Amino acid sequence: MANNDLLNTPVLWINKYLKAKIEQLTNIETPFFPSTPSTINDLTQYFPDGGVMATWDRLIRMNRSAFPHIKCEQLLYYFYATADNSILNMVKIQEAVLRLMDRGDETAQEINNWCMNRQVELDDGSLIDNMFFFHTFKVYQLEETRDIIDFGTARTYGGNKIIIEFDYHQMGSKRVAFDEEGNRIYETREDGLTSDNWIPEPKKTTKTII
Repeated sequence: MANNDLLNTPVLWINKYLKAKIEQLTNIETPFFPSTPSTINDLTQYFPDGGVMATWDRLIRMNRSAFPHIKCEQLLYYFYATADNSILNMVKIQEAVLRLMDRGDETAQEINNWCMNRQVELDDGSLIDNMFFFHTFKVYQLEETRDIIDFGTARTYGGNKIIIEFDYHQMGSKRVAFDEEGNRIYETREDGLTSDNWIPEPKKTTKTII
C-alpha cells in the first residue's frame, strides 16, 4: 500500500498518538475501538478485564471557510473503566487528554513532530507515513443523563465523553525542496492525497457512455 491508501486518515494518527501518550502519562493501557456497539451492554463484550478502553467516532464538520483545503473535524471519544479503580482511572484519563490535546497550535506542533518520526503498520503488514499537517486542537466535554442511566443499567463503570476538535490539511502531490544551490524547487510526489495536480480532460469527439 502507498501513503495515499484510504486507510491513512488523520484519525488513525491522532488515535496512535493519544494511546501512546495516555499510557506514558498514566501507566494505563487503553485500547481504542471504533464505536460499533449500539448499547453499553454490547460494549462490555470488548472490555479488557479490569481495565480501561476507549471508543471513538469521526464527525466531519461543515467547512465555513472559502479556503477548501483546511478541514475541520471532531472526534467523539467514550472512555470507560471497570474494576475497583474506575473513578480514579477516569480522572487520570480525563486530565491526561486535557493536558495533551487542549493546547491549540502547540498540540498540533507536538503531534506533527511525533508523527514525522513514525510509521503505522496496517493489518496487511504494509507501512504508511503521516500525510496530514495539523493546525490546532480543542477539547470539549459533554455530560448526558442518558449516559448516567446507561451506566447504571450495566455493571459499575466510570465513564467520560470527550470531544476533540481539530483543523488540518492533507499533503498534496507537490512538496517544497531545495536544490544544491539552495534554491526552492517543487517536487512531485505520487502519494499525495489532494487533487492539486488535476488537469482537464481533452474534449473527445465521441462522449463516453456511463
